[in-house]
Order: sequence, then C-alpha cells, then structure tokens
Amino acid sequence: MLVPKEGSEGERRVAATPETVRRLIGKGVNVLVERGAGEAAGFADEAFAEEGAELMEADHGAWSEVDGVLCVRPPAPETLGRLRPGSLLVGLLAPHGASSLAEALVDRRASAIALELLPRISRAQSMDVLSSQANIAGYKAVLLAAAALDRYVPMLMTAAGTIQPARVLILGAGVAGLQALATARRLGGVVYVSDVRPAVKEQVESLGGRFIDPPAQEERPAEAGGYAREASESFLAAQRQQLAEQLALADMVICTAQVPGRPAPRLIDEAMLDGMRPGSVVVDLAVAQGGNCFGTVSGRTVIRRGVQLIGADALPSSVPNHASALYARNMACLIEHLLDAEGLRLDPADPILDDCLITHDGVCRREDILFPSRPEPVAAAG
Repeated sequence: MLVPKEGSEGERRVAATPETVRRLIGKGVNVLVERGAGEAAGFADEAFAEEGAELMEADHGAWSEVDGVLCVRPPAPETLGRLRPGSLLVGLLAPHGASSLAEALVDRRASAIALELLPRISRAQSMDVLSSQANIAGYKAVLLAAAALDRYVPMLMTAAGTIQPARVLILGAGVAGLQALATARRLGGVVYVSDVRPAVKEQVESLGGRFIDPPAQEERPAEAGGYAREASESFLAAQRQQLAEQLALADMVICTAQVPGRPAPRLIDEAMLDGMRPGSVVVDLAVAQGGNCFGTVSGRTVIRRGVQLIGADALPSSVPNHASALYARNMACLIEHLLDAEGLRLDPADPILDDCLITHDGVCRREDILFPSRPEPVAAAG
C-alpha cells in the first residue's frame, strides 16, 4: 500500500499515521510512505519508518508497482495514469459527476472506493470518514464563529453588570450540527437547533440544545441511509419563514445541511439576512455545495451589512493532526475488512462496497458519475 503526499492546495491531512501503519503491517500489509506525506499533519518521516514503513521519494515509480493507494483527495490525472492495472485507489474522491476521474480509472482497469459513498450501516460505522471529519468541522465552525463574534459567548457576571450569553442557531442536526451544539454549549452559549427531522429532537435536547420543531406539513422529510431525505421546496419555504424570527435573535449561526451529490438547500435567503443583527456571524459548512446561506463564498469571509458570512469549506484540514488520526483509523478499518489470506479481496456484492466501489474490472459501476444530469434514485440531505 502506498500513502502519497497530498497534492491538493490547502490539504494538510494524510491517509495514514504511524499508528495505522503499525496496524496494517501487523496484518501483513507492506506500507510505502512518500517523504513528507505526514509533515503538515505533525507526523515526521522518522515516525513512519520506526513503525516499519518504507520511505520513498515522490517521483519514485511505486505507483506502477503497488496493489493500492490510500489518499485523502483524488490524485492528479497524470498520476492516475501511473496506476498498475488491477490496483486499488481509496479516498475522498468527490465522485458525483467526476466523469474524467472515472474514465481515467477505467482506462487503467483500476478499482476505486469513494469513501463519501460508504453506507451508513452498523457494519461500516468504524469506516465512516464523513462522520469523523464532520465532527471536526462542527467543532471548528463554532470556534471560528466565536473568534469573529463581537461579544462574549458565555454569561459573565461582573462588577459592571451581567453579560448575557450568546444565542447560537444551528441549522441541521447531523454529525456536524450535533458537535457544533456540544461545542457551543461548552463555551456557554444558549443553543437552538433546527432540523427537518422531528426524530432528532431527543438527541438535541440530550446535549443541552433547544429544538425548533419543523413546520407543520402533511409530509415531512424522512430518513434514508443515515441521512434525511431531500425536503420539498414548499417545506423549505415554510422552514425559511420559521427561521427568519430565529435569525433576527441569533448572534452565531452554523449551517450544516448538505445533500450528497446535489446543491445544498438554501435555508437563509437575502431577506432573512437583512433581519440579522450587525456584528453577528454565519458559518456555512455547505458552501462548497452552493451554501445554505445567501452570499457565502468558499474560503472567504464576506461582510454584508455588518454580518460576517464565513464560507468554511475545508475545516477538517485546519485541524490536520486529529483529522488525519481519525481518517487513518477509518481507512485502516476498511482495508482490514478487504483483506483475506490472499491479499485484497473486492467483492462488489459486499453491502459495504456495493455503492462505494465506483470502478472495478474496467467498468464504472455508478451511472450518476458518468451521467451527472441523471437524478440519483435516493436523494438524501445530511
């Protein structure tokens, strides 16, 4: 197995750590690590070597020799052309509509597992990269908002009087939203949470949040595969009307609602922003998918009428050490699942692999990758 140094701009994570290298070598896997692969995440080359990894230069010809490559982001197209036929690529491959990636992998007869498409079932829980990284994003989003806010987060009693706690509004009670709730509560904020699924109310309240019941509709979005199904436009319109009053009272807003493979639902429109208090902060974790909030820009902070709009598109990479540690453990669990006495075994009928094995034996197994205009059979919102 090869662990390359990530080449994507701003990506500081690495797909393996000394801990998981030791773990994989203990299972009989030979691990090669490109020099400097873990440096940005705080893992020195020597630490990998001490656990038995073979260090190699980035321009070494190992890509054409190894059975598998463990990455965070998709490698460059010219690098994919060096993959050995029959080898395996595993990572966050951004597969939706990635026809050029699929074509390059099919051309090399290489198999590829897109970790975004792992099913949310109990057997795959230890491999769930999206959840481990969303935890980090939810945590860091609150810290960014607190640092940008023009007031304290906790209540403070001073000789000059009492400072009331900040009011935090979180949109979406998935993994990122619940971690944002927990973090904001630890900082002392009063937290309100909105989600289209009434079933998450108990989780929200168990963490000390106050749940905003979704609008009364004949049909409410259900849940499928660990995600909320995509809500109808009429439901979203009713939800926006309900949220307008909450936004006017909020100091910090964390947006976490995403739909895999589709644009993120627009939960905050321009008119709703106009009602927010100058000095308040919105952190949009869905900005890379179009954003939950009007006016957010990926990787930038926009000030609109005194409200700071933070487009937070790569927060896990801003906590690279722990993000890599969790990512690598998820990856190691998946590789261990694929190992048998003869090495890697890829069974397309395996429920864990059925959806996430996007190319295999010279075939692209996902039509929505080659033909992104075709709707997916199940639309899901995180």
